[in-house]
Amino acid sequence: MFKSKRTKVIIFSIFGLSILLAACSSQPQGTGTFAQVPAGLAYAEGKEIYFTHTEASDPGIAEALTNMMQSPVIYVPSLADVPESALANVYVFENGVSGKGPLGFQPDVFNNPPGTEGYTPLRQIILTKWVDGEKAVEFMSESEILQAETDGKLTTTKSGVVVNMPFIVWDGGKR
Repeated sequence: MFKSKRTKVIIFSIFGLSILLAACSSQPQGTGTFAQVPAGLAYAEGKEIYFTHTEASDPGIAEALTNMMQSPVIYVPSLADVPESALANVYVFENGVSGKGPLGFQPDVFNNPPGTEGYTPLRQIILTKWVDGEKAVEFMSESEILQAETDGKLTTTKSGVVVNMPFIVWDGGKR
């Protein structure tokens, strides 16, 4: 079948090299180490996003988030000193539609996702409460919340707590 031993070596070498190259091409292209991070579901600009909590300016919030996510959220008091102009918002619902939010109601709503002006992972918690929880609907954007507040349907209160909440998956991107 093969005319020489040299031809056999060349054919088997090409075959072996092609298998090796195919195996290498299916490996992740990054060189970093990957870790699992618990993610929360929320909304930004009408789309589902996933994020994580890493640090909080309040020890009670850090402990509550640690327990909720089964992953350590570090208490960093200096986060409370970050100027408001360097923060984005996260709206946390205190009543209304039941759901997977941290207080048992709808998921959080973020403004300024990655790729928009004003994106930062540092978020000030804005407590959001329906005036009549029986008339609550689920919101997926800051503009809906601000309109409902203007209409007298809900109230918002800045908590003074800052949490580092980087996005993991968002409309058009992921880490």
